[in-house]
This record gives sequence, structure tokens and C-alpha cells, in this order.
Amino acid sequence: MTKQFSSHSAAMQFQLHHSIDDLNKQQWQQLSHCAGPFLQYTWLQLLEHTHCVGEGTGWQPAHWTATIDGELIAAVPGYIKTHSYGEYVFDHSWANAYHQHGIDYYPKWIAAIPFTPVTGPRLLARPETEEQHLTALINHIDNWAVNNAHSSCHWLFNVPSQQANFEQRGFANRFSVQFEWNNRGYDNFEDFLTRLTSRKRRSIRKTRKQFDNPAINIERLSGDNLSKADMAFFVHCYQDTYLKRSGHKGYLTPAFFTALFDQFREHILLVKAQLNDTDIAAALFLFDNHGLYGRYWGCLEDINELHFECCYFQGIEFAIERNIARFNPGTQGEHKLLRGFEPIYCVSHHKMHDPRFHAAVSDFLQREKPIITDYFNQALDVLPFNEAYLQEFIPTTQKGTQSTN
Repeated sequence: MTKQFSSHSAAMQFQLHHSIDDLNKQQWQQLSHCAGPFLQYTWLQLLEHTHCVGEGTGWQPAHWTATIDGELIAAVPGYIKTHSYGEYVFDHSWANAYHQHGIDYYPKWIAAIPFTPVTGPRLLARPETEEQHLTALINHIDNWAVNNAHSSCHWLFNVPSQQANFEQRGFANRFSVQFEWNNRGYDNFEDFLTRLTSRKRRSIRKTRKQFDNPAINIERLSGDNLSKADMAFFVHCYQDTYLKRSGHKGYLTPAFFTALFDQFREHILLVKAQLNDTDIAAALFLFDNHGLYGRYWGCLEDINELHFECCYFQGIEFAIERNIARFNPGTQGEHKLLRGFEPIYCVSHHKMHDPRFHAAVSDFLQREKPIITDYFNQALDVLPFNEAYLQEFIPTTQKGTQSTN
């Protein structure tokens, strides 16, 4: 289903799409081809076709496009939300405040990739697209949300380069910190270890040595080496782990992972662990030429440090082998720091359509900024790299910098 809304410019039109199927795949790909795996047309389509989003999920597709004289110039992956789960920018306290005042917080509209806290452009556009057209699209979506009784608009895990577009439209920025590994041209894992302090090198070597054991087998599977049986085992781990932690079997359906195997096989890395020839754990990653992205982990038998080996060290080795520049292992977790991951800022943009609540949220986010900056700086202080590495790649003058004005 597609609805069209006229703009102030006769040549520029905006369209709301309640399914990715309504959009032209080739045109979408022209905008998103360098934006990572999660913004690809096929990824968003898989989420819809396997019922991870859509009716009954609280994630109703509401994508936007902008055209000039019939040519697509910009697109936004968007959703109408009736809850706040699976977003990873936590606004439950805002929803509670609305409820306490007898005002509906849901539905709200968000620009996001469902269940995927990975930074990427939420405003996909041709390089030659003028800033005024991007601003017009943001403005149009905002006005549409107001006119259709949506409490607010949120752009989650957006690229910092688009921050000014939203500030000019009155959005409040919210910052968070993730941890990312950077490939500094290492030849192998040992080469990476030489950049760490001697104490940390010894610690990691000792941790990994326990898996140099004939009873334990850990392998990296991708491309033709990855089978449907391997994926089926991973789904078992995924569902079992979610069931233990959250009381449900996860946001993504088995059909999603089956389709993922069929259509993204060349971009999947599965790290699988065996104990005495029995599969016991698996970690799922996506990758492209620019990045490796750790997504899901599950285990059927707990072994000390196995999570770190499968989810971090195996990922680092894979990134070095494939000459992948960065490795994002997933959100949260200060324990990543001591394993060579560095803090990075993430930014999201928020606008409440009730001016009283927007003022309150904006004030909260202003007061939250120095807390986030302090956390970022504390993370830098405990990085395990040796002094030569820190001086070369993390100068003191860069410490704690972020665009928070």
C-alpha cells in the first residue's frame, strides 16, 4: 500500500510506503549500496516476509521516499511503533511519563533498522542531493507524524554527519557509547597482540590457550563451508538463550534465518564451538568489505571464557584475515575494552510533538551529555594498548570529543 502526499514544491514529492515491496529494489540499492548489510533492500524485505516486522509485531513498516520529477533522490527506512522493544535507545521512562499524564506515547514513528543497534545513515540520499531537499523530507515526515497522531519522531543510530540536519529542525540529540575494534593493518592476531601491554598480552594468551584442547573445537564457517544444518543449530542456540534470559524465543523467526542463509550466505560468518564432537555454542556475524558485525550468540553448555573466544577473538582473527577495517561486536559491554575494542559515540535524534514533553526530554538529554562524555573518557583510560599505540592512534587532544553543541 502506498500513499502520496504533495509537498510545497511542485517538482518534489514524498511517499509513504507500508511495505518495502512497494519500492523499486534497484533504486533503493543505488542509495544504500555502501551503507552496510542492514540497510540493503533484501535485509528489510526478509524482516517483512518472515514476519519479524509487520502486523502484530509492534513494528509496522512506514518507509519514506522523496522524488524529483519522478527520480528517487532520498529514502528513509521507517516504522510505526506501538512499543519500544528491539530499539536499543531506551525511552521507556519517557513512555511512562506520558502514561502518568494521561497522554498516549504510542504510536510513535522511528527511522531505524529493527533489532540492530548499528550506526548507519538513516537518511539515504544521492551524493548530489541538496541539503534543502533533505531538510524538506525531515520536515515532511515530522508534519505527517503530527497530523496522524504520532507522539514523536526518532532517528536511531544515525551517522554523525547528518546531525546538523536534525538540530536545525529542533530535534534533541541523544548520545551513547559502543565499543568497536579497529584494524590497524595487522598481519595476524599475534601482530595485534603486540600493540597491547605485556600484562594484557599474557592474559589473552592464557585465556585462549584453554581452547587449544583436543576436546574443544572452534571453527569459523562462511560461504560454501556454511551449511543449513549449521544455521539450524545456531537457531536452536539463539532461541534457547533468549528463552533463558527473556522468556521468549527471540525477535527473529526461524524463517528469517532460513531466508538469511539462502540470500546472505556470502555475508554470514558463523563461529561454532564443539565439545567432544558435540555442538554446544554458536555466534552469528554479518560482514561486507567495510565491516564485521557481531549480532547473536547462544550456548547450550557454559564454558568459562567461551563467549569471549567465539564472539570477540574469532571475529578479530577473521577481520584481520579478510582485511576488514572495523569490527562492531554489538551494543553495551565494558568487558570489550580489555580485549582491544575502543569506545565510539553513537547518536540518535528525538522530537516530542508535545512542546512540554519535548522541553523536558531536551533538558534531560542536555544533563545526560556530560555523564556520557565522562563514561567515554573513563573507557579511554582503561584501554589495554601500549603507550606507543595510544600516542599514535588515540592522542590526548582527541579525548572525549563529540559534537554535542
